[in-house]
Amino acid sequence: MMTNANLAALSAAGVSVWLDDLSRQLLASGELEKRMAEYSIVGVTTNPAIFQSALADSSAYEGALTEAVRADRDLASVIRTLTTADVRDACDLLAPTYRATDGVDGRVSLEVDPGLAHDTAETVQQAVELSAAVDRPNVMIKIPATSAGLPAITDVIGKGIDVNVTLIFSADQYREVAEAYLTGLEQAVAAGHDLSSIHSVASVFVSRLDTEIDSRLPESSELRGRAGLANARLCQEVYEEVFDPAGRFGELADRGARPQRLLWASTGVKDPAYPDTLYVTGLVTHGTVNTMPFATMQAFADHGVVEGDTVRGTAEASRATLDALRAEGIDLDEVFALLERQGVEKFVTAWDDLLDTVRARIDEIPSDS
Repeated sequence: MMTNANLAALSAAGVSVWLDDLSRQLLASGELEKRMAEYSIVGVTTNPAIFQSALADSSAYEGALTEAVRADRDLASVIRTLTTADVRDACDLLAPTYRATDGVDGRVSLEVDPGLAHDTAETVQQAVELSAAVDRPNVMIKIPATSAGLPAITDVIGKGIDVNVTLIFSADQYREVAEAYLTGLEQAVAAGHDLSSIHSVASVFVSRLDTEIDSRLPESSELRGRAGLANARLCQEVYEEVFDPAGRFGELADRGARPQRLLWASTGVKDPAYPDTLYVTGLVTHGTVNTMPFATMQAFADHGVVEGDTVRGTAEASRATLDALRAEGIDLDEVFALLERQGVEKFVTAWDDLLDTVRARIDEIPSDS
């Protein structure tokens, strides 16, 4: 099987290609393994919407669902059994990549219940439980960057558990996330953990920002479709500051700590007026991750272009773009807060849909008497 040249070039530029999708069908059919070879995929991310879609539309779960239900008809237990099984199998498939990259890639992310987004203690408890349930070194637990999520990130990192921080919408929010990660590393030192084994990524959502801001701009505005890239690129500037070896991170790095990599999320283009590879070509810089829905990955494989580093060195222009939006009356702080709130609500809705889907399937399975 030939490796796609465009995605190979993206990988060579230092961008780890992760797939934003997972299902029992992808695993059982061998399709995920095929995509890994063809599209240079070195990681997988999931969320409640992905699992809801997989369970609702696939017959691949029939046997596993029946077995899980007959073991325990509790709804939460059944869902955990099904989702952790998929993540565990994906972790096993990606284990060679995990070993070859010294733990940097070969990662599979699993999200805590989004209904816990404003509950620090419950988030920490479930993160620990999910990590133990998957029981693979290459799993990452997804925790949202809410005000309650930040101390949970610190606590979970301090326990030596790898974290994918999700729902980041601004550079200021990312700074808080990165600082929470550093505090977690400091706690991990105190707890006696090996810092070199702890990894984290920070997922900055891109396309949702353009969708919201574009809805507030005139159709003729030259600023349409520019906020997402500018905002994400400014997160790279924060990354360079926080993970400067001359600063707070330096002592941790001397103990083997890894920087928290930036991950570009929500990279599927939602406005057909924009190039369908916009959030891939526009966010190329080494040491980052781009997690893509498969349609975006296929588009980049077909006609994506790597035009060098499109992130580093853009801070001044990116700030000018956001300043211009403010001058047009866009309240960016209000937009960021709105998107965080909507992000949590969307994941909660998807989780509720997942509960409904599995509950209906459970009702169809007779008790094993």
